[in-house]
Amino acid sequence: MDLAMTIFILLAVHWSLAAFVQSSFQHRYASHRMFSLTPRAERVFHMLTFLVQGPSYLSPRAYAILHREHHAYSDGVGDPHAPKFFSNVLTMMWATAQRYGAHFNCKSSPEPRFLGGYPDWAALDRFASRWPVRIGWGTAYALLYLWLATAWWQFLLLPVHWVMGPVHGAIVNWCGHRYGYRNYATNDASRNFLPLDFLTFGELFQNNHHRAPGRLNFAARWFEFDPTFAVLRVLAWAGTIRLGPTSLAGLS
Repeated sequence: MDLAMTIFILLAVHWSLAAFVQSSFQHRYASHRMFSLTPRAERVFHMLTFLVQGPSYLSPRAYAILHREHHAYSDGVGDPHAPKFFSNVLTMMWATAQRYGAHFNCKSSPEPRFLGGYPDWAALDRFASRWPVRIGWGTAYALLYLWLATAWWQFLLLPVHWVMGPVHGAIVNWCGHRYGYRNYATNDASRNFLPLDFLTFGELFQNNHHRAPGRLNFAARWFEFDPTFAVLRVLAWAGTIRLGPTSLAGLS
């Protein structure tokens, strides 16, 4: 196999795995509890999230608090990443990072309703979020590129591995509240942005999700497909996770 093609495969695999753990574990499980895990399975998912996200690891606890605030104040004052309050996606990402950092470092005062019910592995979160660890992950990916790259321009793809988690979130929160179509008349600006949804594993069905935040399948119409839901159904069939009746409810 051509080494240049190997780099593209590496990027595609890393992006897909990172999008899946962010959508399944941090969003649908940590933030919404759309399915159940045994304590051991939760630890496995937590560790897998660290190993996949690597240099851009996001604490499920801080992520859940941030995301619950987003739902409570969607596109209004208090929403940590409402696009209408920012001139561009970069300023939105920076503000989101500041809010996330405050939650992670316990320097914020979230409302009690946003607390609890999320995975909390403090030792792993502290270790994974240390700068030497993040730099170590970044260096490992850089070494892979030094081994596999056959042209200078391929190194332009390298930073994507370093900031994959925040980039995924930026795409979802920026595009999912600015562009696309609406299936439901929600009280916010959430939209479904089908052209990029395959990159986010179902996360860009924002209008569907904001209409029914507890529903596991983010797709609603015949032409919509939620890859994360499909994988989770297989995991449920295998007994790895357990689905509840609410998570499988339909949209109306």
